[in-house]
Amino acid sequence: MSDFAGFPARGFTPVPNPFFSQVLPEIEDLAELKVTLYLFWLLYQKKGYPRFATLEELLTERGLRRGLQEESLRRGLDAAVRRGTLLKLGLEKDDSSQELYFLNNEEGRRAVARIEAGEVELGGLVRREPVSEEKRPNIFALYEQHIGLLTPLIAEDLKEAEHIYPASWIEEAFREAVRLNKPNWRYISRILERWAREGKRHGRAGEDSKADLKPEEYLKRYGRLTRG
Repeated sequence: MSDFAGFPARGFTPVPNPFFSQVLPEIEDLAELKVTLYLFWLLYQKKGYPRFATLEELLTERGLRRGLQEESLRRGLDAAVRRGTLLKLGLEKDDSSQELYFLNNEEGRRAVARIEAGEVELGGLVRREPVSEEKRPNIFALYEQHIGLLTPLIAEDLKEAEHIYPASWIEEAFREAVRLNKPNWRYISRILERWAREGKRHGRAGEDSKADLKPEEYLKRYGRLTRG
């Protein structure tokens, strides 16, 4: 008998409805199913832009590797890419290489297109960074501090923004809006959208702050991207 105690009241990961109606009935390989579901969960946990997982990262994920050997994991990833549920980018520089995996949704497709077009550059081979212990005010606290009481609709917008943009961007966008006497979420979201579209510049004119190289500088020093 399983030791599983049941699902909690909170803490769920969204899965697109077409997965159940179009993808799931076609999956026959358990490795592909495990990898696909794990990527839904893993990428939903990530913050910042763009959101992706590397092969190196997946090979060290204990929750995933507990039920999959490396050969099966690679087979599952390849099957998911062929099916179109995942998108894959290969990175090359000298003797180093890395494989990046994105969900094939609007955000993932846009991110891949922008990377391939050179609009978003990622500096260096990506490796998993330890979770920072630094405590930052979350986006809800920032909103209530600078703007006012939350509404359900605003709360949904804030939650989505927290998944897309780095925490440092969000904090600075709030400060910028307050400085310009425009403390409202519409104006703040436009600041974040402009930074994501045009690049965020800091310090002296035309110079990027070293503290905010994520996302524009991730792969900048590592040559050309090739589509997997």
